[in-house]
Amino acid sequence: MKIVFLAALVYGVVGFVNKLQRTKVQLPKHYIVGIIGVIGLALSSLIVKVSAQQVGVVVTPKGVSDQELHTGWHIVAPWSQVYSMDKTVWVYTCADAQNEGAKANADAIWAPTKDGIKMGFDVSVSWRIIPDEASWIYQNVTNETGKNGRYHWLEENVIRAKLKSALALTVSNYSPIEVYSVKREEIQHHVLERMKKEIKSYKISINQIDIREVYYNKEYEQAINNKKLAEQEALRLIEVTKQKEEKLLQSKIDKDIAIQYAEGEAKALKIKGSAINTNPKIIKLEWIHKWDGQLPTYMMGKDNGIILNVNK
Repeated sequence: MKIVFLAALVYGVVGFVNKLQRTKVQLPKHYIVGIIGVIGLALSSLIVKVSAQQVGVVVTPKGVSDQELHTGWHIVAPWSQVYSMDKTVWVYTCADAQNEGAKANADAIWAPTKDGIKMGFDVSVSWRIIPDEASWIYQNVTNETGKNGRYHWLEENVIRAKLKSALALTVSNYSPIEVYSVKREEIQHHVLERMKKEIKSYKISINQIDIREVYYNKEYEQAINNKKLAEQEALRLIEVTKQKEEKLLQSKIDKDIAIQYAEGEAKALKIKGSAINTNPKIIKLEWIHKWDGQLPTYMMGKDNGIILNVNK
């Protein structure tokens, strides 16, 4: 339609100018400026600007051109239409928490480990269309859901499907503990490489895969918690038993010491008794050893049992 209107405008302007020349009529300057403005406006409709975030797809009467328009100014035939497509990075997220991912409900991706234990993943995929393939996407990917319908279709039917497949194939080579901890970065790398290969035919590229969180299923997590509690209880009982054994050992040591001390005392008394029997003067010697050098304060009177205070 643009070419029809432009042709009509040029035809009218040329005819008007010819008529003025024949009738020798002098056209006012503001009329001339107005005519020039109309012609310039018509010509400007042939010029298309493509922004830095977009790529232009040209649709001609024959169909979609395979020559994309990149950032800058372009002259496009008036019988062609130019459609802009976003070439920036999009992020598609699957998450267990509601309203955190692309879907409002819980949408974590679950995949089985080599032990058959299913584990959940919060994953984000950074992707974009290949700018030089925008025409193919425009022509081959449906746009049923509105302005960005092609992108949403790619996310739901390509990104999500390939992500589930890549996770399942990769995670099946690892144990649950490896998936949960030490091998997460390695798994992330393998999933990215798988997806890059599988989405080539859809003319899009994957920039990054981020495994943001990993979950056990509820039954397995409960089993793990129960096992941890049992291990903690076993460790506690071992510590209690150890303390009891230490107390028992100390008690035995104390008992042995007491027995040895008593045996020593008995042996000493036996030796001392034998010595006294052999030599009664040992008693006097013992009395001298124990005397503190003080004379007695009281003594018994002879025969009558009278106690006398010798200090007075």
